[in-house]
Amino acid sequence: MNIINNIRQLRSWTSINRGTRCVFVPTMGALHEGHAALVRAAREIAGQAGNVIVSIFVNPTQFGPNEDLTKYPRTLIEDLSLCRDNGADAIFAPKAEDLYLPDRSIQLRETSLSQTLCGASRPGHFDGVCTIVAKLFNLVQCDDAVFGKKDYQQLAIIRRLVRDLDFNVVIHGVETVREADGLAMSSRNRYLGAEERAQAPALRAALLQAREAYVKGGVRDGRALRQMILDHLTAAAPVARVDYVEIVDAATLRTPTEATGLVLAAVAAFFGSARLIDNIELK
Repeated sequence: MNIINNIRQLRSWTSINRGTRCVFVPTMGALHEGHAALVRAAREIAGQAGNVIVSIFVNPTQFGPNEDLTKYPRTLIEDLSLCRDNGADAIFAPKAEDLYLPDRSIQLRETSLSQTLCGASRPGHFDGVCTIVAKLFNLVQCDDAVFGKKDYQQLAIIRRLVRDLDFNVVIHGVETVREADGLAMSSRNRYLGAEERAQAPALRAALLQAREAYVKGGVRDGRALRQMILDHLTAAAPVARVDYVEIVDAATLRTPTEATGLVLAAVAAFFGSARLIDNIELK
């Protein structure tokens, strides 16, 4: 497995491998089984003849003024082992100064999909995501890229980025990997206390209840579905502080309309200091 530390080395790697299908998995490190599933999915897409490259980069431009960049977990040695064990051919692990010049003056701005859900309380976050993903797409020159559905808003925004800026990259969304009790795997789970960890699976249970009501009960009223999720969380997770519960169009992340093809239920809640997110496609 190739370890690539700077743009010069990356350009050399892409030049050598030009003509071979390249599947890209962008991450911020602190990898877990959820990320391993993304690498395995990339390996399957690439086939044995293709290349899988994973980026490990804690992107400073997507951290807000009240979000501590220095506290984000960095576990590079363990991350390299996980990538190697799951089929990665190369790792791109640059430093911030390699990707952002001191006098940089251009960045991307997302003006629609980032205004709801997590973006509503994290202004500028998805502008940073779009900027770094665009830079990485340009550098890696990938044919495909793999993202997890756990951060569904990010996935929707990346799909819009590719559409609006005409990137020749196919985006693949991979289902959320979960613990045995249904809790979505996340680097933030390590910050949960015993009581918080015991109640956190209520997020998944509440979403499953909403999907049951949607699919089998025929409930289409977004307000009723939202209240159902809130009631479940109040009863099953009293330690949780709900940030939002939303029923949205999965493509636009806005209120569903008659033209909506797929409806998404999404939730975010604080369990102590850990802000957990989850979602479910209602179909």
